[in-house]
Amino acid sequence: MKRLFLLATTLCSMLTAQGQQDVTVSGSVQSDMLLSTQNEDDKYYESGDFMTNTYLDVLLQSQYIDAGARMEYMEHPLPGFENDFKGWGVPHFWVKGKLDKVELTAGTFYEQFGSGFILRSYEERSLGIDNSLLGGRLIVKPMNGVTLKVLSGKQRHYWKWDGGLVSGADAEVSLDEWIPSLQQHDTRLSLGASWVNKYEEDEDFFWDITHRLNFPKFVNAWDVRTSLNHGPWGVLVEYAQKTQDPSYDNSYSYDNGHVAMLSTSYSKKGLSILLQAKRSENMSFRSMRSQMGTPLFINHLPAFTLDHTYTLAALYPYATQLASGEWAYQAEVGYNFKRKTPLGGKYGMNVKLNYSYVRAIQSAWFKWGSDTYYQDLNIQMTRRLTSDVKLNLMYMNQRYNKTVIEGGEGGIIHSNIFVADAMFQLARTTKLRTELQYLTTRQDEHDWAFALAELSLAPHWMITASDLWNHGDTKTHYYQGQLTYNLDSHRIQLGYGRTRAGYNCSGGVCRFVPATRGFTLSYNYNF
Repeated sequence: MKRLFLLATTLCSMLTAQGQQDVTVSGSVQSDMLLSTQNEDDKYYESGDFMTNTYLDVLLQSQYIDAGARMEYMEHPLPGFENDFKGWGVPHFWVKGKLDKVELTAGTFYEQFGSGFILRSYEERSLGIDNSLLGGRLIVKPMNGVTLKVLSGKQRHYWKWDGGLVSGADAEVSLDEWIPSLQQHDTRLSLGASWVNKYEEDEDFFWDITHRLNFPKFVNAWDVRTSLNHGPWGVLVEYAQKTQDPSYDNSYSYDNGHVAMLSTSYSKKGLSILLQAKRSENMSFRSMRSQMGTPLFINHLPAFTLDHTYTLAALYPYATQLASGEWAYQAEVGYNFKRKTPLGGKYGMNVKLNYSYVRAIQSAWFKWGSDTYYQDLNIQMTRRLTSDVKLNLMYMNQRYNKTVIEGGEGGIIHSNIFVADAMFQLARTTKLRTELQYLTTRQDEHDWAFALAELSLAPHWMITASDLWNHGDTKTHYYQGQLTYNLDSHRIQLGYGRTRAGYNCSGGVCRFVPATRGFTLSYNYNF
C-alpha cells in the first residue's frame, strides 16, 4: 500500500505539472479460472476447488511522462503455479521520464541485452515467469545509431524482491548510420557489448562436515556481438562469458561459464534458409545461488529447436540444459512453389524442412559428449486444394532424452508424428478447421492420437471440441470443449475438459503442470 500511495502521488504530481498535455489511458484485464470437478492423478486440489489467475494492467502515457502498474490476484492460483504464487497485490509499478534522447525509468521494468545470454528479464504468464527488476534504468541515445543503457535492481521472486543485486550496462552501435556507403549497398552492420554484475552476500554452506564453501560476492558476465545484414543475407555472431558462480544448478562448481552462437539466414521471395549453431557450458545465472526451478534466472539461452504448436508435436518439448551445457544446431529451409507449375498446382504450395539436434559437450571446445539430448526432423507442406479448402500436412521424427531433460528415468523416446490440418471456408463468415494427429512410439506411454474440430462463426462465435487419446498404456481420453465469444475488445471463453500432467514449454523453458478436470472460464479485455 505504501508503494501504491507513493506511485499515485508521484504520478499525479508529474502529470499535473505537464499542464494541458494530453494523457492517454490504456490497459488490459486477463482472468483465467478453473472450477475443479475431479483430479485422479494428482492431489494438489480437490473437487469443487475454485482457482484463478487474474491480472489488471493500467498504462498512462503523455509527452514526457509514462507510468503504469499491474495488479495480480492469485489467492487461489491455477494448477502448475507453486504455492509461492499464492497472494495478491501490485508487484509491477513504474514511472518513466522521456526528454529528447534520454529515458529514465524508476520502479519495475523488463530488459534484455543482445540475445539474452547474460540478461533477460521478461514475463511469460503461461509458465509463471516474471523476473522483472525493481530499481532504475537509464537509456541514452547521444547520436544516431548509438544506444547506451545502464540499470540496477533486484529481481522479482513471486511476491518479494530478493536474491542478489543485479546491475549492468549495454552499448549498441549501428555503423550503417555513420557510413553512407553501407546504406547505399543495402547493408546494415551493428556492434554490441554488455556487462552484468550480480552482488550476493556470502553464506554458510558446508560441502561436508569440515569444508565450508567460500562463495564469491561478485559474479560478472560480459557479452559481445555483431550483426550483419546485406540484401537477403543475415549473420549474427555472439559470445558471452561468466566468472565463477558456484550454485545448486552446477553442483557448486567454480568453473567459468561460456556460450557462443552463430546464426546465418537467407530470405528472398519464395526461398528462406536458416542455419544456427550454439555451444553453452555452465551458463545458469541466478540472482540467488541456492534457488531451484524457473524463478530468479538473470539470463536466458534460447533453445535452437522449433516451437511446435500442434499438440502431439509438442508432447515432448525440449528444455535448454543451462548448467551441464549443450551443443545445439538448427537448420531450416522453406520454399514456395509458384502457382500454375507442376508442383505448385493452381494455387501454389509451401514446403518447409526443419532439423534440430542437441548433444552433450566435452571439455574440449569442438568435441561432442556421448549423449544425444534431442533430435527433431520435420517437414511441413501447405497447399490450397480449392478456393475454399486449405491443407497443411506435417511429418516429424523425434528423439527425446527423457532422463536428461526431465531427470529420473525414461531413456531415449523415439517417436514418429503425423499431422493433417484442414481449413474449410463453408460460407463468407463461417470456417471449419480440423486436425488429425498421430504419434507412434515403442517407449514411454506408447501411441497417442489427437482430433480437433473448430467452427468459427465470424465475427463473434467459435466452438471447439478436441480429444487427446492414449491408446498405448493408459487408454485415457483427455477431452476438451470450448465456446468463445468476441465482442469489440472483449473475449470470453467457457469450457469443460480434462488435461494430462506434463510439461508446458516456451523457448526452451519448461514448467510441470499437473493433471486437471473441470470447468474453465477465461476473460480478456483491452481498453
